[in-house]
Amino acid sequence: MIEVVDLHKSFGENKVLNGASLTIERGGTLVIIGKSGCGKSVLIKHVVGLLVPDSGYVMVEGKKVHEMKTPELYDLRKKFGFLFQGSALFDSMTVSQNISLPLVESKKDYSQKEIDKIVAEKLELVGLEGIEKLKPSELSGGMKKRAALARALVTNPDYILYDEPTTGLDPIMSDSIDNLIKDLSGKIKVTSIVVTHDMYSVKNVAHRVAMLHEGKFHFSGTTDELLKSTDPVIIDFIKRTSK
Repeated sequence: MIEVVDLHKSFGENKVLNGASLTIERGGTLVIIGKSGCGKSVLIKHVVGLLVPDSGYVMVEGKKVHEMKTPELYDLRKKFGFLFQGSALFDSMTVSQNISLPLVESKKDYSQKEIDKIVAEKLELVGLEGIEKLKPSELSGGMKKRAALARALVTNPDYILYDEPTTGLDPIMSDSIDNLIKDLSGKIKVTSIVVTHDMYSVKNVAHRVAMLHEGKFHFSGTTDELLKSTDPVIIDFIKRTSK
């Protein structure tokens, strides 16, 4: 379980998080919505200890993230896969080298045969069999997202954080990524946390939805509850992001 408790974070005079609190239970897919710049990405960076809060805290499985020593923080991050908004693949590496990087960096004694087998399994899971030797420049935008997702899955994490997974993709490819998120949630029983402002994706993948507004969580509930809400803030957000 992940608990966000009265989280505050400012950058200079820009107050991004202003008392955000949320409980994320294990299992299923939680989608965090909110307008651009509202603090969604800042929030998930606190979850894995990439940012330190000004006050408040994030607790993962009973431990406060910002109080962890470096070795403990590294162990925590092994529980997470992270799909970056821009995929963040290394252009100088092959797809196989990109995906296997977390295994190499883990310092475990994997043989090359074991690494190749794991990489092939994860590529098959995201529907990209046989592209190990290609470079990222040879992939389409959707294929890059899938390859980056295979890398996020390579350590068999308990949680996957998706930062704007459909940004920059055409509608067909966006649907494909949404369907993949849904399929993985069922197949490997991973807890998925999706950050997006795409209402179409919310309707496609979410088991629960939480909305950040003015630095706090303005709503937390099911997709149906969100869509039936009469709250003006929610209605305005849905209108603006459903066009």
